Amino acid sequence: MPFFFILVSTLWLVVGMLYANSRKPGYSHWRDTISELGEIGTPLTRPVSYGLFLPVGLLLWLAAWLTEDKTTTGLATCVGAGYVIAALFPCDVGSPASGSGRQQLHNLGGGIEYLGGAYWLSQLSPGPTIAGYSLFSLAAGVVVTGAVLLSVPGIPIRGLTQRIVEALLFGSLLLLGLVNQQPLSGLSDYLFF
Repeated sequence: MPFFFILVSTLWLVVGMLYANSRKPGYSHWRDTISELGEIGTPLTRPVSYGLFLPVGLLLWLAAWLTEDKTTTGLATCVGAGYVIAALFPCDVGSPASGSGRQQLHNLGGGIEYLGGAYWLSQLSPGPTIAGYSLFSLAAGVVVTGAVLLSVPGIPIRGLTQRIVEALLFGSLLLLGLVNQQPLSGLSDYLFF
């Protein structure tokens, strides 16, 4: 069952980003962060915060609550926290590394998502390897490197960097959800029927 919520959150994010991009002139997926779709002071702030980021985060938290796998729980909780905090504290214009108190809380959410996500990826069993390195450990390293690069202002591929990191996190969640899939018959235990 958690796989379903992870899949829906992933699709919701992709479709929502494409829709918001079509509504925001001058926005570039290569240059701009996902948060900038809902930066403060634009007509898209509330729709992106509460119609995109909040549902994605809550769906991931629901997946975390429903799963019995500790690593999936940890990863979904951290990624979900990044999106819930982004919804509650929209970024300043340009999503700077510093800025208002709201921006600092927004950045804290990103830190929880990326550093927490990297931690949980590093906790996965070795699985497949490349040149002797676990794919999950390599993904964790890319996530941390991406988080560092996202904090450097003026990088022309900041948006692309973030999308690579997000793809690794959501891709890992989808893989974990699929591997640890639980039957739908247990859903009634969680819905109090």
